[in-house]
Amino acid sequence: MFNKSRLKVARQRAGLTMRELAARVGIEPRTVTGYEAGEYLPSDDVAQKFARVLGFPLEFFAADDLDIPQVEGVSFRSMSKMTARQRDGAIAAGAVAFLLSDWLDGQFDLPHADVPDMREELPQTAAAGLRDYWGLGNRPIKNMVHLLELKGVRVFSLGEDGKEVDAYSLWRGVRPYVFLNTQKSGERSRFDAAHELGHLVLHKHAAPNGLEAEKQANEFAAAFLIPEAPLRAAGRIAGLPKVVQLKQEWSVSVAAMAYRLHETGLLTKWNYQQIFIEISRRGWRTEEPAPIRREQSQIWQKVLSEVRRDEQLGLGGLSELLSLPEGELEKLLFGLVTVGVPSAPRTAPVTPPRGKLRIVK
Repeated sequence: MFNKSRLKVARQRAGLTMRELAARVGIEPRTVTGYEAGEYLPSDDVAQKFARVLGFPLEFFAADDLDIPQVEGVSFRSMSKMTARQRDGAIAAGAVAFLLSDWLDGQFDLPHADVPDMREELPQTAAAGLRDYWGLGNRPIKNMVHLLELKGVRVFSLGEDGKEVDAYSLWRGVRPYVFLNTQKSGERSRFDAAHELGHLVLHKHAAPNGLEAEKQANEFAAAFLIPEAPLRAAGRIAGLPKVVQLKQEWSVSVAAMAYRLHETGLLTKWNYQQIFIEISRRGWRTEEPAPIRREQSQIWQKVLSEVRRDEQLGLGGLSELLSLPEGELEKLLFGLVTVGVPSAPRTAPVTPPRGKLRIVK
Protein backbone atom coordinates (compact mmCIF):
# COMPACT_ATOMS: atom_id res chain seq x y z
CA MET A 1 0.00 0.00 0.00
CA PHE A 2 1.43 3.39 -0.99
CA ASN A 3 1.71 5.66 2.06
CA LYS A 4 0.59 9.26 1.55
CA SER A 5 2.48 10.66 4.57
CA ARG A 6 5.74 9.25 3.27
CA LEU A 7 5.22 10.82 -0.14
CA LYS A 8 4.81 14.23 1.48
CA VAL A 9 7.94 13.82 3.63
CA ALA A 10 10.06 12.64 0.70
CA ARG A 11 8.81 15.52 -1.45
CA GLN A 12 9.58 18.08 1.24
CA ARG A 13 13.01 16.57 1.87
CA ALA A 14 13.68 16.98 -1.86
CA GLY A 15 12.61 20.62 -1.60
CA LEU A 16 9.87 20.30 -4.22
CA THR A 17 6.37 21.72 -4.38
CA MET A 18 3.56 19.44 -5.52
CA ARG A 19 3.52 21.26 -8.84
CA GLU A 20 7.27 20.76 -9.33
CA LEU A 21 7.05 17.07 -8.44
CA ALA A 22 4.16 16.60 -10.87
CA ALA A 23 6.19 18.19 -13.67
CA ARG A 24 9.16 15.91 -13.03
CA VAL A 25 7.04 12.78 -12.89
CA GLY A 26 4.87 13.80 -15.87
CA ILE A 27 1.46 13.96 -14.18
CA GLU A 28 -1.01 16.69 -13.27
CA PRO A 29 -0.46 18.71 -10.05
CA ARG A 30 -3.98 17.83 -8.91
CA THR A 31 -3.02 14.17 -9.12
CA VAL A 32 -0.13 14.67 -6.66
CA THR A 33 -2.52 16.52 -4.36
CA GLY A 34 -4.86 13.53 -4.48
CA TYR A 35 -2.05 11.08 -3.68
CA GLU A 36 -0.92 13.12 -0.66
CA ALA A 37 -4.51 13.46 0.52
CA GLY A 38 -5.00 9.68 0.24
CA GLU A 39 -7.86 10.07 -2.24
CA TYR A 40 -6.36 7.42 -4.50
CA LEU A 41 -3.19 5.39 -4.99
CA PRO A 42 -0.53 5.78 -7.69
CA SER A 43 0.11 3.00 -10.16
CA ASP A 44 3.27 0.93 -9.80
CA ASP A 45 4.83 2.89 -12.65
CA VAL A 46 4.09 6.27 -11.03
CA ALA A 47 5.28 5.01 -7.63
CA GLN A 48 8.60 3.98 -9.18
CA LYS A 49 8.91 7.43 -10.76
CA PHE A 50 8.30 9.04 -7.38
CA ALA A 51 11.07 6.93 -5.87
CA ARG A 52 13.48 7.80 -8.66
CA VAL A 53 12.75 11.54 -8.68
CA LEU A 54 12.76 11.94 -4.89
CA GLY A 55 15.77 9.72 -4.25
CA PHE A 56 14.03 7.43 -1.75
CA PRO A 57 13.85 3.64 -2.12
CA LEU A 58 10.50 2.29 -3.27
CA GLU A 59 10.17 0.35 0.01
CA PHE A 60 10.10 3.65 1.92
CA PHE A 61 6.71 4.51 0.43
CA ALA A 62 5.15 1.17 1.41
CA ALA A 63 5.90 1.25 5.15
CA ASP A 64 3.79 2.43 8.09
CA ASP A 65 2.63 6.00 8.63
CA LEU A 66 5.32 8.44 9.67
CA ASP A 67 5.17 10.51 12.82
CA ILE A 68 5.55 14.01 11.38
CA PRO A 69 6.22 17.02 13.64
CA GLN A 70 3.39 19.54 13.71
CA VAL A 71 4.43 23.05 12.70
CA GLU A 72 2.71 24.64 15.70
CA GLY A 73 4.67 22.41 18.11
CA VAL A 74 8.08 23.20 16.63
CA SER A 75 10.29 25.95 18.02
CA PHE A 76 12.57 27.39 15.34
CA ARG A 77 15.56 29.46 16.42
CA SER A 78 14.58 32.02 13.77
CA MET A 79 11.60 31.89 11.45
CA SER A 80 12.29 35.17 9.63
CA LYS A 81 15.28 33.86 7.68
CA MET A 82 13.56 30.82 6.20
CA THR A 83 11.24 30.31 3.28
CA ALA A 84 8.21 28.05 3.70
CA ARG A 85 9.99 25.47 1.52
CA GLN A 86 13.02 25.46 3.83
CA ARG A 87 10.82 25.26 6.93
CA ASP A 88 8.86 22.31 5.55
CA GLY A 89 12.06 20.50 4.58
CA ALA A 90 13.53 20.98 8.05
CA ILE A 91 10.34 19.72 9.71
CA ALA A 92 10.28 16.71 7.38
CA ALA A 93 13.81 15.96 8.58
CA GLY A 94 12.23 15.51 12.01
CA ALA A 95 10.06 12.69 10.67
CA VAL A 96 13.16 10.93 9.33
CA ALA A 97 14.95 11.53 12.64
CA PHE A 98 12.06 9.89 14.49
CA LEU A 99 12.61 6.71 12.46
CA LEU A 100 16.31 6.71 13.34
CA SER A 101 15.54 7.51 16.98
CA ASP A 102 13.03 4.67 17.26
CA TRP A 103 15.58 2.24 15.79
CA LEU A 104 18.10 3.52 18.36
CA ASP A 105 15.66 2.88 21.22
CA GLY A 106 15.15 -0.66 19.94
CA GLN A 107 18.87 -1.44 19.93
CA PHE A 108 20.35 0.38 22.92
CA ASP A 109 19.48 1.31 26.49
CA LEU A 110 19.78 5.08 26.66
CA PRO A 111 18.98 7.70 29.32
CA HIS A 112 15.35 8.63 29.83
CA ALA A 113 14.46 12.28 29.49
CA ASP A 114 15.16 14.33 32.60
CA VAL A 115 14.09 17.77 31.41
CA PRO A 116 11.68 19.38 33.89
CA ASP A 117 8.64 21.46 33.05
CA MET A 118 9.39 25.02 34.21
CA ARG A 119 6.63 26.91 32.44
CA GLU A 120 5.75 28.89 35.56
CA GLU A 121 9.28 30.28 35.99
CA LEU A 122 10.92 33.40 34.60
CA PRO A 123 13.71 32.59 32.10
CA GLN A 124 16.63 33.52 34.35
CA THR A 125 15.05 31.81 37.35
CA ALA A 126 14.48 28.68 35.25
CA ALA A 127 18.11 28.72 34.07
CA ALA A 128 19.42 28.90 37.64
CA GLY A 129 16.90 26.29 38.78
CA LEU A 130 17.85 23.85 36.02
CA ARG A 131 21.55 24.26 36.78
CA ASP A 132 20.76 23.43 40.40
CA TYR A 133 18.49 20.50 39.44
CA TRP A 134 21.20 19.02 37.21
CA GLY A 135 23.95 19.70 39.78
CA LEU A 136 25.96 21.96 37.49
CA GLY A 137 26.71 24.68 40.01
CA ASN A 138 28.12 27.85 38.49
CA ARG A 139 30.95 26.29 36.53
CA PRO A 140 31.26 26.50 32.72
CA ILE A 141 29.46 23.77 30.80
CA LYS A 142 32.07 21.75 28.93
CA ASN A 143 29.86 20.40 26.18
CA MET A 144 26.21 21.28 25.57
CA VAL A 145 25.57 18.37 23.19
CA HIS A 146 26.92 15.86 25.72
CA LEU A 147 24.85 17.45 28.49
CA LEU A 148 21.64 17.28 26.46
CA GLU A 149 22.27 13.64 25.55
CA LEU A 150 23.04 12.80 29.17
CA LYS A 151 19.64 14.21 30.12
CA GLY A 152 17.80 12.19 27.48
CA VAL A 153 17.51 14.80 24.72
CA ARG A 154 17.96 13.45 21.18
CA VAL A 155 20.27 15.74 19.23
CA PHE A 156 20.36 15.77 15.42
CA SER A 157 21.87 18.08 12.86
CA LEU A 158 20.16 19.98 10.08
CA GLY A 159 22.34 19.17 7.11
CA GLU A 160 20.62 21.68 4.86
CA ASP A 161 22.41 23.98 2.44
CA GLY A 162 22.87 27.46 3.87
CA LYS A 163 22.55 28.98 7.30
CA GLU A 164 18.98 30.21 6.84
CA VAL A 165 17.64 26.93 8.23
CA ASP A 166 18.14 27.47 11.92
CA ALA A 167 17.96 25.29 15.01
CA TYR A 168 14.66 23.98 16.33
CA SER A 169 13.32 21.81 19.12
CA LEU A 170 10.17 19.92 20.04
CA TRP A 171 8.68 17.39 22.41
CA ARG A 172 7.54 14.04 21.04
CA GLY A 173 5.63 12.45 23.87
CA VAL A 174 8.11 12.18 26.73
CA ARG A 175 11.19 12.53 24.51
CA PRO A 176 12.64 16.00 23.73
CA TYR A 177 14.48 16.63 20.47
CA VAL A 178 16.91 19.34 19.38
CA PHE A 179 18.03 19.95 15.79
CA LEU A 180 21.12 22.12 15.29
CA ASN A 181 22.53 23.89 12.25
CA THR A 182 26.08 22.57 12.49
CA GLN A 183 27.35 24.91 9.78
CA LYS A 184 27.53 27.66 12.39
CA SER A 185 30.52 28.37 14.59
CA GLY A 186 30.96 26.18 17.65
CA GLU A 187 30.10 29.10 19.92
CA ARG A 188 26.88 29.94 18.12
CA SER A 189 25.85 26.29 17.96
CA ARG A 190 26.28 26.05 21.75
CA PHE A 191 24.05 29.07 22.22
CA ASP A 192 21.49 27.55 19.85
CA ALA A 193 21.51 24.36 21.93
CA ALA A 194 20.94 26.34 25.14
CA HIS A 195 18.26 28.42 23.41
CA GLU A 196 16.37 25.29 22.36
CA LEU A 197 16.76 23.85 25.85
CA GLY A 198 15.06 27.01 27.04
CA HIS A 199 12.10 26.29 24.77
CA LEU A 200 11.93 22.70 26.04
CA VAL A 201 11.70 23.72 29.71
CA LEU A 202 9.76 26.98 29.35
CA HIS A 203 7.29 26.06 26.61
CA LYS A 204 6.70 22.33 27.03
CA HIS A 205 3.84 21.12 24.80
CA ALA A 206 2.88 24.73 24.10
CA ALA A 207 3.08 26.73 20.87
CA PRO A 208 6.63 28.07 21.35
CA ASN A 209 6.54 30.60 18.52
CA GLY A 210 6.59 34.37 18.42
CA LEU A 211 8.90 37.15 19.50
CA GLU A 212 8.15 36.81 23.20
CA ALA A 213 8.95 33.08 23.24
CA GLU A 214 12.21 33.74 21.38
CA LYS A 215 13.12 36.51 23.82
CA GLN A 216 12.49 34.19 26.76
CA ALA A 217 14.60 31.40 25.22
CA ASN A 218 17.44 33.88 24.59
CA GLU A 219 17.32 35.10 28.19
CA PHE A 220 17.35 31.51 29.40
CA ALA A 221 20.31 30.57 27.17
CA ALA A 222 22.42 33.54 28.30
CA ALA A 223 21.74 32.87 31.98
CA PHE A 224 22.23 29.11 31.62
CA LEU A 225 25.55 29.35 29.77
CA ILE A 226 26.90 32.34 31.74
CA PRO A 227 25.61 32.49 35.34
CA GLU A 228 25.63 35.95 36.86
CA ALA A 229 27.44 35.20 40.14
CA PRO A 230 30.86 34.21 38.71
CA LEU A 231 30.71 37.15 36.30
CA ARG A 232 30.24 39.56 39.19
CA ALA A 233 33.23 38.05 40.91
CA ALA A 234 35.31 39.28 37.97
CA GLY A 235 34.28 42.90 38.65
CA ARG A 236 33.44 45.69 36.20
CA ILE A 237 34.80 45.17 32.68
CA ALA A 238 36.25 48.08 30.73
CA GLY A 239 37.95 46.69 27.63
CA LEU A 240 37.65 44.17 24.82
CA PRO A 241 40.63 41.98 25.89
CA LYS A 242 38.84 41.03 29.12
CA VAL A 243 35.65 40.28 27.18
CA VAL A 244 37.61 37.94 24.89
CA GLN A 245 39.19 36.24 27.92
CA LEU A 246 35.78 35.64 29.48
CA LYS A 247 34.31 34.43 26.19
CA GLN A 248 37.05 31.78 26.03
CA GLU A 249 36.40 30.76 29.63
CA TRP A 250 32.66 30.28 29.07
CA SER A 251 32.83 29.08 25.42
CA VAL A 252 30.36 31.57 23.99
CA SER A 253 30.63 34.10 21.19
CA VAL A 254 32.38 37.37 21.96
CA ALA A 255 29.17 39.23 21.05
CA ALA A 256 27.11 37.08 23.44
CA MET A 257 29.60 37.68 26.25
CA ALA A 258 29.59 41.45 25.68
CA TYR A 259 25.79 41.47 25.73
CA ARG A 260 25.65 39.36 28.90
CA LEU A 261 28.13 41.68 30.66
CA HIS A 262 26.05 44.70 29.69
CA GLU A 263 22.84 42.92 30.74
CA THR A 264 24.25 42.25 34.21
CA GLY A 265 25.53 45.82 34.60
CA LEU A 266 29.22 44.91 34.35
CA LEU A 267 29.63 46.90 31.14
CA THR A 268 28.36 50.46 30.98
CA LYS A 269 26.18 51.35 28.02
CA TRP A 270 28.97 53.46 26.54
CA ASN A 271 31.60 50.71 26.96
CA TYR A 272 29.23 48.14 25.50
CA GLN A 273 28.61 50.29 22.45
CA GLN A 274 32.31 50.91 21.90
CA ILE A 275 33.19 47.24 22.36
CA PHE A 276 30.46 46.18 19.96
CA ILE A 277 31.72 48.64 17.35
CA GLU A 278 35.20 47.13 17.71
CA ILE A 279 33.81 43.58 17.50
CA SER A 280 32.10 44.47 14.23
CA ARG A 281 35.18 46.27 12.90
CA ARG A 282 37.32 43.18 13.47
CA GLY A 283 34.80 40.91 11.76
CA TRP A 284 34.06 39.02 14.96
CA ARG A 285 30.34 38.92 14.28
CA THR A 286 30.99 36.05 11.84
CA GLU A 287 34.52 34.84 12.70
CA GLU A 288 35.28 34.29 16.37
CA PRO A 289 38.58 35.20 18.06
CA ALA A 290 40.16 32.03 19.52
CA PRO A 291 37.31 29.82 18.21
CA ILE A 292 36.35 26.72 20.15
CA ARG A 293 36.17 23.23 18.71
CA ARG A 294 32.77 22.16 17.45
CA GLU A 295 30.90 20.03 19.95
CA GLN A 296 30.06 16.50 18.91
CA SER A 297 27.76 13.72 20.00
CA GLN A 298 28.74 10.90 22.34
CA ILE A 299 25.74 8.77 21.45
CA TRP A 300 26.16 8.84 17.69
CA GLN A 301 29.92 8.35 17.90
CA LYS A 302 29.36 5.20 19.97
CA VAL A 303 26.46 3.93 17.85
CA LEU A 304 28.32 4.42 14.58
CA SER A 305 31.39 2.77 16.04
CA GLU A 306 29.21 -0.28 16.70
CA VAL A 307 27.83 -0.07 13.17
CA ARG A 308 31.34 0.11 11.72
CA ARG A 309 32.40 -3.00 13.62
CA ASP A 310 29.49 -4.91 12.14
CA GLU A 311 30.76 -5.53 8.61
CA GLN A 312 27.38 -6.90 7.60
CA LEU A 313 25.59 -3.71 8.57
CA GLY A 314 27.48 -0.52 7.77
CA LEU A 315 25.66 2.70 7.00
CA GLY A 316 24.29 1.16 3.83
CA GLY A 317 22.80 -1.69 5.82
CA LEU A 318 21.30 0.72 8.32
CA SER A 319 19.71 2.74 5.53
CA GLU A 320 18.30 -0.50 4.10
CA LEU A 321 16.86 -1.54 7.46
CA LEU A 322 15.10 1.81 7.75
CA SER A 323 14.31 2.10 4.02
CA LEU A 324 16.03 5.49 3.95
CA PRO A 325 18.66 6.99 1.64
CA GLU A 326 22.14 7.04 3.16
CA GLY A 327 22.24 10.77 2.44
CA GLU A 328 19.33 11.40 4.80
CA LEU A 329 21.13 9.62 7.64
CA GLU A 330 24.32 11.54 6.92
CA LYS A 331 22.50 14.88 7.04
CA LEU A 332 21.02 14.10 10.44
CA LEU A 333 24.49 13.35 11.82
CA PHE A 334 26.50 15.95 9.89
CA GLY A 335 28.85 17.80 12.26
CA LEU A 336 27.88 15.58 15.20
CA VAL A 337 30.39 12.86 14.31
CA THR A 338 33.84 12.97 12.77
CA VAL A 339 34.35 9.44 11.50
CA GLY A 340 32.65 8.38 8.28
CA VAL A 341 30.90 5.04 8.30
CA PRO A 342 31.63 2.89 5.23
CA SER A 343 28.74 1.22 3.51
CA ALA A 344 28.72 -2.55 3.39
CA PRO A 345 26.50 -4.78 1.26
CA ARG A 346 24.24 -7.17 3.15
CA THR A 347 23.00 -10.54 2.05
CA ALA A 348 20.40 -10.86 4.80
CA PRO A 349 18.74 -8.57 7.34
CA VAL A 350 20.95 -8.03 10.34
CA THR A 351 19.77 -6.89 13.75
CA PRO A 352 22.65 -6.05 16.08
CA PRO A 353 22.34 -7.19 19.71
CA ARG A 354 20.79 -4.71 22.10
CA GLY A 355 23.52 -2.77 23.86
CA LYS A 356 23.83 -0.31 26.68
CA LEU A 357 25.60 2.95 25.91
CA ARG A 358 27.20 4.76 28.82
CA ILE A 359 27.26 8.54 28.60
CA VAL A 360 29.85 10.34 30.70
CA LYS A 361 29.77 13.90 31.92
